[in-house]
Amino acid sequence: MKKFFLLSITGFFSGMLNGLFGSGGGIVAVPLLSKTGLSQKEAQATALFMMLCLSIISAALYLQKEQMDFSLALVFLPFGIAGAVFGAMFFRKINPFLLRKIFGGFVLFSAGRMLWGILSEWI
Repeated sequence: MKKFFLLSITGFFSGMLNGLFGSGGGIVAVPLLSKTGLSQKEAQATALFMMLCLSIISAALYLQKEQMDFSLALVFLPFGIAGAVFGAMFFRKINPFLLRKIFGGFVLFSAGRMLWGILSEWI
């Protein structure tokens, strides 16, 4: 029951962040999925699949409301796919401990950029 609750919370907040910001659900999903007993790699891979599904739904809703620049996305997409393939290949070879540290670094970097953006508006 505890695992179901944790997965439910993970799904809700991941979906909410993805819908609000276009991404970011993985930042919530990976640590919470790790708490269910998944390894770091399993948690990240599971979160990626979750984000794919949630992103498709969010993109469809934004597209329906004409809030998307489809032509810009098409230019971005081939390079994004190439980066995803490279990242997935690198993912298989990287040490899980190092992967966890890199993930944590990106979370801290993202938080710092957001905080800096907020503070720079006040100054």
